[in-house]
Parts: sequence; structure tokens; C-alpha cells
Amino acid sequence: MTTPADDGGAAFEGDPIPDGNAGLRFPWDAPPPEGEVTPIADGVLWARLPLPMALDHVNVYFLRERDGWTMVDTGFACRRTRAILDRLRAGPLRGDPIVRVLVTHHHPDHVGLAGDLVRGGAELLMTRTAWLLARMLILDVQDRPTSETVAFCRAYGMDGGVLDRRKGERPFNFADCCAPLPVGYTRIRKGDRIELGGRTWDVHQGDGHAPEHAVLFEVGGDDLVLGGDQLLPGISPNLGLYPTEPTGDPVGDWLAACDRLAPSACDDQLVLPGHKRPFRGLPARVASLRSNHVHALDRLQDHLATPRTGGECFTPLFKRPIDDAIYGLAFFETAAHLNHLWLTGRATRTDRGDGVWLWRQAT
Repeated sequence: MTTPADDGGAAFEGDPIPDGNAGLRFPWDAPPPEGEVTPIADGVLWARLPLPMALDHVNVYFLRERDGWTMVDTGFACRRTRAILDRLRAGPLRGDPIVRVLVTHHHPDHVGLAGDLVRGGAELLMTRTAWLLARMLILDVQDRPTSETVAFCRAYGMDGGVLDRRKGERPFNFADCCAPLPVGYTRIRKGDRIELGGRTWDVHQGDGHAPEHAVLFEVGGDDLVLGGDQLLPGISPNLGLYPTEPTGDPVGDWLAACDRLAPSACDDQLVLPGHKRPFRGLPARVASLRSNHVHALDRLQDHLATPRTGGECFTPLFKRPIDDAIYGLAFFETAAHLNHLWLTGRATRTDRGDGVWLWRQAT
């Protein structure tokens, strides 16, 4: 079983992990072109939708139903994505309707178009936490950061110039790239066994990257796994701590989810991830995704032999320069790792007298 090199850094979604593909096998060398599909198995199609960011795509999958298709994840709600989906409907989907939408977790690139599809008659399947978070965040439109957000960023040591600039800017809003979600959905939860696309699936629960992230393992058949962002090859999902739950422990949740999913992982399963290419070799990948953050925590704890603010803790976690484009992701992931050390007794924090936490290695 292969794990990443000891110098592998914590990462945000889209950032490579050293040896992140070690032990994995990729049946397809390239993704489907825009507006086209790649058949994955009988009645299962893989398509990609573009994203306007460094991680420039999201994978979506279509499962053949008797009366149409189930779509797994949706991409952003924008003109380009809608146009590509229209091309897919008219072409490889043969004009048949999307009758179900399975959203693996609440992030915008996965839930963005769900509201449009539901209004078009599709049934929406999500975990309860994912649906509640998505609907709340789509409705919570902000022109400027809230006072709670500013206080959180200050406490965790955000650079003063960055914080001052952000206070005067409109923050990212889910409503910018997500269609409104209607009231009502079909709940799925850990332990459920459901039918999708003529296949039987067991519902498992991921965590850390997104609360109550749905991961579906096919029972028999082609041994498919709908991995969402919980099970990605070659890159690590972002594990961020945010003002919505300032005492949370996404890193601890992630490690627990890896341990929970590992017994169900088999080498020959075909994992259909939310980004990058489908792969086999899941046991090695679960181990490497876990090990990456274990080593990052060890390096961060050593770094805290000298007291530091959160903003002074990027170096042991990220093996790359942190510029303005990725500062926010790096900052919130650093906060998550610091919180885990604090909550597990491996670090202490004290107010240095100006509302900023000073973090120390625990003795």
C-alpha cells in the first residue's frame, strides 16, 4: 500500500500531493472533450463541465434510467454550463430528460445547476446537511464580509493588509454561481441502500472537505464508486475552517472519514471522482489522502516550537508560494490544521492581547 512521501504538504483542492497517483491505475488517458461524453460502463456516461478557476473543471456523470437519466453533480449555474448541458441533452443523452439529480456535497461546482434541474421536474437527492448548507448559503447574499468573518480572520492571523482589503470587497456568494434551490428534496444518509441507473448502491459518508459528503459504493455489478471530492486522484481536497463553525475540526473529520471508508475500499473498484480522471486502486488512495494530513500536522506541531500566529504557519503546510489568488484557501486550511492540534491537545492558543491567537506547541 503506497502512501505519499513524508514531505508531502497539506493541500487545497487542485494542489498536487507528492506520489498522489502512486498505486493508481487510470483506464482513460484523457477526459471527454467539452460537450461530449465517455462511456464508463453500461448506461454510465462521464462528462466534464468548465470552471473559471485554477481547478478548471468538474466531472459529472449520467446514469441511464428507464424514463431518462440520473445526473451526478451539476457544475456552476452559468450561461456556458447551461449551453453545454443543452448540447449533452440533444446529443449523447438522446433528448431524454434528467429525472434525478444526485448531489454529492454542497459546494457550488457540484450543486450549482441543481435548482434549475429540480424546477425542470428532476428529483433531488442529497444528504440532509448538504441540502441545508447549500440552501442556506445560496440565500445568504452579502455585499461585504460580516463582522463575525472579520473577527475570525483577525483571530487566526490573517495578514493585516489582506484583511483590510477584504473588508471593503464583496465576498464570494453562492448565489453568484448557484441557481436557487426549491424547498424539498429526497434525503439520503449513511447506511441507505438505493437504486440509481439500474444499479444498487450503498450510501457511505465522507467528511472534512464537506459535512456529510455522500460517497456511493455499487453493490456488485461493475464495482463503481461515486467518489465526489472525498476520493480524488493526485490532488487533495481543501479542508477549511470557516466562521460558520469556528470550533469545528474538519481535519479530524477528514481523518475519521478515511478510517471509515477504508474497509469498503477494494483495489479493482472503479472510482468516479469529482475532478481528474476515474481510477482504480482505492485502498492506496485512501491511505495516501489520510497520510498527507498526518504528516502535515506533525510538521505544523514542530513549527509551533516557536509561538506563531496562524498567518505565520503556511510554510510547514504548503510547498509552494502563497499568492493573492490562493491566499484565502491556504489561510482557512491552515486554520483547520491549527484547530485540530488545539482540540487534540497538541497545541495551545492564547490571545496575545489584540484579539489574535498565538499558537504554541503543547508541552
